[in-house]
Amino acid sequence: MVEKTGKQPRGSGHAPDDPRPWPFAAAQLAMDACFWWLERGPVERDESNLPWTTPNSVALELATMQLRDCSQIRSGQPVLVCAPYALHRALIADFAPGHSVVQSLQQGGIDRVYLTDWRSATPGMRYLSIDSYLGDLNVAIDEIGAPVDLVGLCQGGWLSLLYAARFPAKVRRLVLVGAPVDLSIDSSLSRLARNAPELVYDQLVARGGGNVSGEEMLRLWSKAPDSDDIVAALQRDISDEQGTALLARFDRWNSETLNLPGTYYLEIVNGIFRENRIAGGSFVALGRPVHLKDVKAPIFLLAGLDDDVVPATQALATAGLVGTPPAFIAAASEPSNHLGLFMGARTHAHAWPRIAEWLRDDLSGVLARTA
Repeated sequence: MVEKTGKQPRGSGHAPDDPRPWPFAAAQLAMDACFWWLERGPVERDESNLPWTTPNSVALELATMQLRDCSQIRSGQPVLVCAPYALHRALIADFAPGHSVVQSLQQGGIDRVYLTDWRSATPGMRYLSIDSYLGDLNVAIDEIGAPVDLVGLCQGGWLSLLYAARFPAKVRRLVLVGAPVDLSIDSSLSRLARNAPELVYDQLVARGGGNVSGEEMLRLWSKAPDSDDIVAALQRDISDEQGTALLARFDRWNSETLNLPGTYYLEIVNGIFRENRIAGGSFVALGRPVHLKDVKAPIFLLAGLDDDVVPATQALATAGLVGTPPAFIAAASEPSNHLGLFMGARTHAHAWPRIAEWLRDDLSGVLARTA
């Protein structure tokens, strides 16, 4: 074991005249740094102790998730918020009063709201694939009662879009918020997947015993947010007493990471980020190739103008990939970074009421004009 005593990662002392071609030397440096962190071993974490903002109950226990029911009534059109399963817990969708997707939808008149609360991967989950998550999403939607309105946040967006293409009759409307779909458009996500040697990802999974440690991903790939980053995400001053409490809550949420199944993780890195199979039309979901032109449901796209994770050009480009008629595609851009799309007070005051109104709107007039 290597103790954290200020020792540099192995390989950091390569001389400038290293005889290996520089791409190989750079790859070795990246892998050495990766292994230095990973030698400490993955950290198992219990479920979050952070309370939910919105009262809810667990409607369904599945291998990949707990389906949380935040509904205020038992009837009406259901909305399922598909949280990202990437690094952080689903509290990103229900962070705090004034900073909650679930709350904003309810305040906008959406009475039946559900949320995918993804589980942190255990050793027994290491072989779960994207198909596993699509399959459980299908079970959840059958339990809720199709057709549903799907609200996909970030990587929950491409999962929602895949589902809508695979089961078009089960999705009434689709909202994609900061969702990476066409990875040929430059972004920090696409650059990260492109620039790191493929072996780094394979070894990350191997060192985790078949899973990828969320804590290690946070250390390796994510810059620790400073106070300016948090202010930009929450879109409010954090110097007062309430702001101090929000800052403490954000720090706890940010540190409570999720482990990912290795199979699922490598499918995302290789099939989606490196090979762009969803946008390219070559992705196979639950035994069938999916084509985004099969998605005909009305779509609302929300992008952040200051989002460097999923730039607005990438988030809005999905409109050109689907089969939804242009008259049924709504789009909005907010002066927001990536997290601010889900947590930002200003975004919740401006964009999310519009999304709720769009979900409740009768589009029959538009249908008549386009018939």
